Amino acid sequence: MIAVKIKIICIGKLKEKYLKDGISEFLKRLKVYAKVEIIEVDETKICDNPSDSEIKNVIEDEAKKIEKYLQTSDYVITLDVKGKTINNMEYVKMIDNACLNGYSSFSFIIGGSYGISNRLVDLSNFNWSFSKLTFTHQMIRLLLIEQIYRGFKIMKNEPYHK
Repeated sequence: MIAVKIKIICIGKLKEKYLKDGISEFLKRLKVYAKVEIIEVDETKICDNPSDSEIKNVIEDEAKKIEKYLQTSDYVITLDVKGKTINNMEYVKMIDNACLNGYSSFSFIIGGSYGISNRLVDLSNFNWSFSKLTFTHQMIRLLLIEQIYRGFKIMKNEPYHK
């Protein structure tokens, strides 16, 4: 029986076939390690040239939609350009430590194109940045799922097939 549960909570739906195909492949590979659920939350509509206050309102509205899927028992990881960068071994150690502290459910949050609410960052256990580079929030899904898979391979001391 698989004890680890992973929720990937994202703003918006994937449109690009190549991203869908890549994610599908890693979801198949992950089945032996964890139950993974991807939750797509509707983007909040905004005009083409929004003001700063309109952008702030969108970010907060999307945060409220995301919060509905979080449990107090979840180890919450936000993905944010302002987060901390870590390597694979630091990631594995973080997940191992969370499991040792009783967590078996992990929620990864990917905000929308305008970013993620500070409120979500504050309630998270870890705020993670993949890079100083900016990626689309849709592309980050594929990168995240690959990193989750890679982490399980490292934890199980199994070779990673490239």
